[in-house]
Amino acid sequence: MYLLNVNKKYNIYIENSFDRLKDLDIRYNNIFIISDENVDKYYLKSIVNIFQHKNISFFVINSGEESKNLNTIYDIYTKMVDNFIDRKSLIISLGGGVVGDIAGFVASTYMRGIDYIQIPTTLLSMVDSSIGGKTGVDFLGKKNIIGSFYNPKLVYINLETLETLPQNEFENGMAEIIKHAYILDKEYLKYIIDNKEEIYNKDKDILANLIYKSCQIKSKIVSLDEKEIGIREILNFGHTFGHAIETESNFKIMHGKAISYGIIASMYISFKRGYINFEDIDRAKKLLRYFNLYQKMSINIENIYNHMIYDKKNNNKKIRLIILEEISKAKAIDDIYKEEIIEAIKFSLEG
Repeated sequence: MYLLNVNKKYNIYIENSFDRLKDLDIRYNNIFIISDENVDKYYLKSIVNIFQHKNISFFVINSGEESKNLNTIYDIYTKMVDNFIDRKSLIISLGGGVVGDIAGFVASTYMRGIDYIQIPTTLLSMVDSSIGGKTGVDFLGKKNIIGSFYNPKLVYINLETLETLPQNEFENGMAEIIKHAYILDKEYLKYIIDNKEEIYNKDKDILANLIYKSCQIKSKIVSLDEKEIGIREILNFGHTFGHAIETESNFKIMHGKAISYGIIASMYISFKRGYINFEDIDRAKKLLRYFNLYQKMSINIENIYNHMIYDKKNNNKKIRLIILEEISKAKAIDDIYKEEIIEAIKFSLEG
């Protein structure tokens, strides 16, 4: 259906079923599948059947961010040792972003690194976390503070898995798609706005185009900057605020909704510095509201700021943010004061 290549290192396949997976050259005798309890009941059997002539073992984690910790990693390592997984084995990540982050981290560290592939099953993981080689786990309440850069051998997206995705998880992924448009592609933003009803109703052709375009944008950025030392940091638009909101809520607020508040807070700073118009913020609010990602929220502002101080993107204890020089043109700043950040958080939470 669609095929993309990331930095000449691995392919992204976008398909309407798992059928193409059977034809790919996956030459591993031992396969270890990492999934979660939600995905397990829908798709684990399908993947096992595809590789039925291999030696297959698997580990199913509890769903949610709470599983993304070193205790889970320990349990997975133990299961892999018990099943004689070696350096010539393959890990398959089957699930959303939490599963993908865990599987990638395990693959990058077990026996100093073994191969893995990503099979993302949520909209968020399809357009974001499965691409770019970032892996990670949370530690001491800090999101993704332990991790590595480690590319998969391939990413396989089966659009049919979106049919079993809960509506709030679908909306969760839309936040990253909207972010892609705001940082890099004005025409893409127009496409999203013009087709928002079809997107919300999950029109298959529109969704396929949407996922392809977002994968294309992220692939382009990570190909230019694999280790996040330059342009790749613009992908963090809204995320410094968003990760802090997730942490303060003890991860009860979903990632997409949290970064939606971050997008509005970052746009407010862009407005205050004279880069964009207030009308631009209103349009962004309207679009995010349409996908149920933004409304008035009550949460401790000072605590959000304190969480932001520990963000891994900071430099020399300076909070580093991505703002917009104009719509679809992002840049990083670190010359920002606490008062500006507090004002932006307050504005975004007003809804």
